[in-house]
Amino acid sequence: MLPQVFVLSLLLLTLASADLLQNPDFEFPPSNLPKDSKSPFVLLNKNNTIPGWTFEGTVLYVTADETFSLPHNGHAVQLGEDGIINQTFLASADYLRYVLTFTIAPAQTQNCSDSAETVISAPDSQGVFSLKQPYGKETWESYGHYLGSWGDGESINLVIQRQAEDSNSSSICWPVIDELLIKSMPKLVQGNGNLLLNGGFEHGPEFLNNSTEGILIESAPSLIQSPLQEWSVLGTVNYVDSKHFFVPQGNAAIEIVSIGIQTAASLKEGSSYNLEFILGDANNSCVKDFLVSAQAGSTVQNFTLLSSGTGSAKNFSMKFKADSSVTTISFMSYAASQTKNGILCGPVVDDVVLRVSLGMKPDIQWIVLVFLYLVAFLTFH
Repeated sequence: MLPQVFVLSLLLLTLASADLLQNPDFEFPPSNLPKDSKSPFVLLNKNNTIPGWTFEGTVLYVTADETFSLPHNGHAVQLGEDGIINQTFLASADYLRYVLTFTIAPAQTQNCSDSAETVISAPDSQGVFSLKQPYGKETWESYGHYLGSWGDGESINLVIQRQAEDSNSSSICWPVIDELLIKSMPKLVQGNGNLLLNGGFEHGPEFLNNSTEGILIESAPSLIQSPLQEWSVLGTVNYVDSKHFFVPQGNAAIEIVSIGIQTAASLKEGSSYNLEFILGDANNSCVKDFLVSAQAGSTVQNFTLLSSGTGSAKNFSMKFKADSSVTTISFMSYAASQTKNGILCGPVVDDVVLRVSLGMKPDIQWIVLVFLYLVAFLTFH
């Protein structure tokens, strides 16, 4: 039975991470491209079509060369004035959540203003993204964005466009869009004695192939519309994987770059609980005395971790009494941190577990005492 369950779980995981987009990395080039072009940027017109995509306005097809590098592969698209690309895909199962991972890069490495914002939209959501701060060693950044929840066979139109306040901005600030990946995530159920869903942060945006950076998740105050399943984001966090960062447990964790994360649990008012979690650093040269504030309902406690930036972790716990039937659980870090290279960084949070505090729950103590009495009676009689 166990092997069958393992195979089924593996199959579901594979289906959940299957890419739903055609030509998501733009490696299949548009038709009728000029063969004698010496520029990595080729302006598309009505005679060009990008396989899998439609476009409007100023859109350029980008090919990496010695003068211009791309994050994940040899090709991408650049969105100029009023540039829009879009693709329609079909939801693959009954009412799943869909999360997009994508990469945005500058046309050149010099600083650009907010005129280079990119808008990602679907029927249930819209997000605005731009390159503002260095969150990694590379000039490009990958983001996670919640698209929506749909039923099997629904037709979903994904639209990516440039939003500009200044219509005369330089083309060096036009955003370059590379590799996109849509991940579907099923509804989670509680297990292993943890009252929190996704306490290990294993369910979030899909990590891109060949990417050495994490996935940025910007402010998503709604649990429903967050790309990090069952957690809302306040500020900015970096979703990191164990392949390229130090992750205390499992395959993924959260690095708090600014402010923090929170979730909610349905608890019994007046009962006592124990909140366990791991704090660490991502092994990304983030040297800092991290101060993380953990809050459960009205109970707040601060925890400190001395980080050398080489990958370390420490287990912490706190007890609290639920003061309402719905209790908010949060982890906040208010001090900004940077590496020597000016890369924004912060403490890693992982393996958050919420359990009933047996030592403080009278009705459970009574059951245990009765059980011990019966054992003793049967032993001596």
